[in-house]
Amino acid sequence: MTTPSTPSTPSIVVHHLEHSRSHRILWLLEELELPYQLKVYQRDKAGRAPTTLRTVHPLGRAPVLELDGQVIAESGAIIETVVERFGSNSGLRPEQPSPAFVHWRYFMHYAEGSLMPPLLVGLITGRLRTTPLPFFVKPIVKGVADQIDAAYTRGEIDNHAAFLEGHLASRAYFCGDAFTAADIQMVYGVEALVKSGGIPVPRCAAWLKRVNERPAAVRALAKGGPMMPPSST
Repeated sequence: MTTPSTPSTPSIVVHHLEHSRSHRILWLLEELELPYQLKVYQRDKAGRAPTTLRTVHPLGRAPVLELDGQVIAESGAIIETVVERFGSNSGLRPEQPSPAFVHWRYFMHYAEGSLMPPLLVGLITGRLRTTPLPFFVKPIVKGVADQIDAAYTRGEIDNHAAFLEGHLASRAYFCGDAFTAADIQMVYGVEALVKSGGIPVPRCAAWLKRVNERPAAVRALAKGGPMMPPSST
């Protein structure tokens, strides 16, 4: 049962899907040291979210946050809402106006809007190559996957890798010298990029190691499990 909200104690329920971007929300709440109720959902045999998530939000995807009874979806929207309400003195959002805030707003949207699409396509084409198929179909499917990667995926991922490595060349975190919620938003895509192993991204790898050692990140990992499934490592 959810604890009734009071002015000092918000009612927060996190609907968390294993091996997913909803790990970001656990991390954020741990950074802010906010109390929350955690509901964990297991993926089905196909790797999809269970249909029970549709009873929380019509799209049936995670993360979903219930904040004082209001349902909020999309990790970027959740992070911005929580930081605006509870994190004004936390340092998780830079002061505005400032160059750091411009970076903050950009990376809060870039993480899903620009970085994730080619990484997701790469995941799909990779699965196409390894999916069991009749021997006479497999070369055709592999050829299609190769063409998609050659025409789009590899070039886009190379482009993003170069951009992120260049951005981190002159700063410790994505908004400057201080850790912010934009780093939490970026961690899923950067981890996928680093673990893909196809492109050397030493600055991204160093940043990833640094942020994952934060006490709040360690606590989120203990409560919700890793973001990436073992097969992605």
